[in-house]
Amino acid sequence: MTNKNIITYGCRLNIYESEVIQKHMDEAGLKNYILFNSCSVTNEAKKKVINDIKKAKKISPQKKIIVTGCASQIDSEFFTNMTEVDHVIGNKEKMELDTYLSLKNSQIKNKISDIMRLKSIAPQFIESFNNHSRAFIQIQNGCDHRCTFCTIPFGRGNSRSLPIEKIIEQINILNEKGFNEIILTGVDLTSYGPDLGKNINLGVLVQNILNKNKKLKRLRLSSIDSIEIDDLLFDIISSEKKIMPHFHLSMQSGDNMILKRMKRRHQREHAIDFCSKLKSVRPEVIFGADLIAGFPTETEEMFHNTLKIIDECDLTLLHVFPFSPMQKTPASKMPQVPRNIIKERAKILREKGQLKIKNKFKDTVGQKLNVLTEKDSFGYSENYLKVKITGNQKVDEGQIIPVYITGYGSSYLKATI
Repeated sequence: MTNKNIITYGCRLNIYESEVIQKHMDEAGLKNYILFNSCSVTNEAKKKVINDIKKAKKISPQKKIIVTGCASQIDSEFFTNMTEVDHVIGNKEKMELDTYLSLKNSQIKNKISDIMRLKSIAPQFIESFNNHSRAFIQIQNGCDHRCTFCTIPFGRGNSRSLPIEKIIEQINILNEKGFNEIILTGVDLTSYGPDLGKNINLGVLVQNILNKNKKLKRLRLSSIDSIEIDDLLFDIISSEKKIMPHFHLSMQSGDNMILKRMKRRHQREHAIDFCSKLKSVRPEVIFGADLIAGFPTETEEMFHNTLKIIDECDLTLLHVFPFSPMQKTPASKMPQVPRNIIKERAKILREKGQLKIKNKFKDTVGQKLNVLTEKDSFGYSENYLKVKITGNQKVDEGQIIPVYITGYGSSYLKATI
C-alpha cells in the first residue's frame, strides 16, 4: 500500500502504523523522504522491500530513504549497510514523534532499540485513514508464542495490550469522525489482555466495546487463533450482529503432525469443530485462512490433509504461502521439501481457493447485501466479499448501503442499488 511518501507492506497492523507515521512525519515537516514500512513474514517479502528501495532511489535520487518495520528490526545490519538507505528505525521508534523530529539534522543512520524489553503499548490516536473508509485500531502488539517457522516475535517483541479504556476512547473519536466500521488489529489478536489483568481477554474487551459504544455500526476482528477463543468470545461473535461475519484464521496447516512441528497450539479437529459450530449459528459467516505449502517434512498425505481442510472448514478467502525458510528458525534446520514441489502445492491450494471464491460468488447472486462503500464504487459486504456497484447513481465513500447482487467478475461481485 502506498500512502503519500510512505510505502507499506504486510499486515493490517502495518497499515495502521503507517497512518501514525504519516501523522508524525507531517508534524515534523519531513517532506523530502520516502519511508518503507517493511514486512518479514517471508524471505520474498523482504526481497521485495529491498528491490523497491533500490528502484525508488534510482527514480528519485534526491529523496532520503527511511526503512522501518519488522524486516529492518530483525536485520538492521543489512539495511544499515545499504548505500541507498539514509536511516533505519525500529518498530518502537517508528511510533514516536521525537524520532522524526530528530531526523532532520541527524547523521545517525541506525536508531533501533531492543524490542524484547517493551512491556506496554503507547496509545496512538488517529482521526483519519487515507484511502480507507474503515478504521483500524491497534489493540495488541507482539507475540509470546514461538512457532518454528516465524521470526515475527523478534520484530515485534512479546505480547502486550492496550488498556480497554484507551481503545474505547479511540473508537469514540473515530465514530464522531464518521467511520462506520472499526477493525481491531494486532500481531496475535486473541492473546489480548492477560498482561493487563487476570480476568481480561479479547471477549471482555469486545463486550465492553459493544456495551459502551452504542453508535458503533460494524466491528471486525482481524486474524484470530481459534484455539484461544473462549466461551464468552464465541457467544459474542455467534450472536452479536455488529460483529462482522468474517473471520481470518491463523491455521497454517490441516495436518496434525505438521501443526505439531510448527509448534501450533491447535489440531485440525479443533479448527473443523470451531468452523462448524459458528457456521451453524451464523450461516452467512465466511472464513479466511493462512496456509503454508511445503512445510519441512510435509508428505503428500500431509499436504492432502491441508487441501481437505479447505472444504472441511468451508474456507473461502485463502492466503497461501509457499514455505520460505527464515534464517535461524528451527524450521530452517528441518529436512526441506524440494522447491518445485512447494510451488506445485501452493498452486494447487490457490486454485482451490479460487474455486471456493467463484462458488461463493455464484451462491450470492440474487441476494441483498449491506456494503460499506470505498473508492471507485467498490465496497465490502459484512462477510468481506468485494462488491462493485454498477449504474449511474453516485456513491459516496464510507456509507453503508443495501445492494442487490446481479453477477460477478473474477475477483468481485457486481451489484445495483
